[in-house]
Amino acid sequence: MNILAFGAHPDDIEFGCGGTLSAYAKAGHQVFLFVASRGEYGGDPEVRQKEQEESARIIGAQEVFWGGYADTEVPLNRELIIVLEKVMKQVRPDMIFVNYFDDTHQDHRNLAQGTLSATRYIPNFLFFEVPTTQNFTPNCYVDIQRVLGKKLACLEAHRSQVAKTNIEDLTILESAVSCANFRGIQGRVRYAEAFQSVRLLLPI
Repeated sequence: MNILAFGAHPDDIEFGCGGTLSAYAKAGHQVFLFVASRGEYGGDPEVRQKEQEESARIIGAQEVFWGGYADTEVPLNRELIIVLEKVMKQVRPDMIFVNYFDDTHQDHRNLAQGTLSATRYIPNFLFFEVPTTQNFTPNCYVDIQRVLGKKLACLEAHRSQVAKTNIEDLTILESAVSCANFRGIQGRVRYAEAFQSVRLLLPI
C-alpha cells in the first residue's frame, strides 16, 4: 500500500503515528509524509526541516512533501485543498493519517478539515492525536510495542523540540511513552497508537 500522513508541523506525525508508519515501512509498504509548515514559531525553520528529514529516514519514509505555509497560518481554504490533492495525485494513497480536528492549535484544526475534503474518495482515513488534541475518542488501535524504540528515535531526531512540552521536567519522549502506554491499556496491549477512523476498509 501507499501510506500518506499529513502533519501541520515537524514532529506532529511522529507523535501521532510514528510507530504505525514505521511498522508499515518495515512490512514493505510505501510511506510518504506531508508537513504543512516548517514550524518556525518553535525554532529555526532550517533546523526543523533537517530534523524532519532525518526523522523520515528513521521511519523509512520515501519522501517528505512540504506545504510551504507559515507556522500558525495554515489556512482552511480552496488553495489548501488543491495543495493536498496535488500531493495525493503523486502518491496515490491507499491510507491517510492526519491531525485530529478538535485541537487547541488552529493549524491542526485547519489541516484536518482541509484533508477531510481533499481525501473524500480515499477508502481509509484516520485521525491521530498530539499533545494539544482535545476530546479524542479513538475507535481503533495499533500495537507498537515492537516499534516503540523507532517511534522514540524519530521523535528524538527533532532535537530542538524534545524538551518543549510546556510541562516542567517532562520531555516529548516521556509524554509519548505515557500516551502509548495509556492507549495500549485501552487496546489491551502494552503500547499502542490510537486513531479515530472516518473510514476504514477491512481486508477480508
